Amino acid sequence: MNRSRRIRTERDRRGSPLARLRDPRQDLDRRLLRHAGRATQSVVPRELGTRFRHDPKLPEDRATSDGRVLVVDDETAIRLICRVNLESAGFETLEAGDGETAFSIAQSEKPDLILLDIMLPGIDGLEVAERLAAASETRQIPIIFLTARSTTPDEVRGHEAGGVAYIAKPFDPIYLTETVAAVLTRTQRGERDELRREWERSLATD
Repeated sequence: MNRSRRIRTERDRRGSPLARLRDPRQDLDRRLLRHAGRATQSVVPRELGTRFRHDPKLPEDRATSDGRVLVVDDETAIRLICRVNLESAGFETLEAGDGETAFSIAQSEKPDLILLDIMLPGIDGLEVAERLAAASETRQIPIIFLTARSTTPDEVRGHEAGGVAYIAKPFDPIYLTETVAAVLTRTQRGERDELRREWERSLATD
């Protein structure tokens, strides 16, 4: 997402329906998210994305939920950043640097959540997601796309491939960890399909 788009998003959100619904007390500290479907890069450093609402059912402190997260990215540095931050928050991590390996690990290890890059060697992240969605043993694993491809058409393709959320690079590692926790919390409450519907509605407004 380019800078001009980000600036427009920050300016326009004040008049949006989601902005009116958000508790103003959370404007300076929106740390855990009700809907983790969209992640936009903010002009203000470390400020979280603009399309999320605070969920009072989630804990106020940083992510502490345990779970196994498969991190799929062909860049070693990105996997390292994800691993360090997720493990410091109490998650166990698995890693894959290409699509075939990611699919194999997902089938054998059944992680609780997958962070999935789109641009991968061999089969790309969209095909990985489609294969996982087609298999009964993996179709319920929530997938958060983590990618530099941040246009609305890219997000639409991610949604169609079966993802529940989309985080654009570059990203705030703390934000990523909290998004993982929020998605896991909601999917464990049986809200995976609702996450996808919320994301779909947000895409329709663009």
